[in-house]
Amino acid sequence: MYLATLERVRADDERPGEVWVLETQTKGTGANVVPLSKVLKKPGSSESVPGFVFHKLEPREDEPEPAQPHRFKVTDVMTREVLAEDIDARGAVEALENIRSIVDVVIHVWEPDSERWRLLTFGETRALWEHRG
Repeated sequence: MYLATLERVRADDERPGEVWVLETQTKGTGANVVPLSKVLKKPGSSESVPGFVFHKLEPREDEPEPAQPHRFKVTDVMTREVLAEDIDARGAVEALENIRSIVDVVIHVWEPDSERWRLLTFGETRALWEHRG
């Protein structure tokens, strides 16, 4: 932080000499009066580093695939009978309409990246369950 500027005028003419500023960025030792040129160009800071350049970002060539809707499989716990398979969320909620309790079924969701069915957590199952009716 620089609180004040001081100008030193040369004795032989009226043109201002070097501009001095009060530098308060010292570490607990108080403030110093330093030439403005020292503050503006800090030692060791360069305009550029030889050989270093930022690479220009290239636009993506391929468009990202649009997200596919989740596919579900609803299975009865007691009989292991698949009640509905390869259905969307609305179909899963419809399959849950005639189920007595949330613990009577398990619900899986298709994971396209790993190409397998993943068992929903109880919280995820409850989110579908709460949309019934």
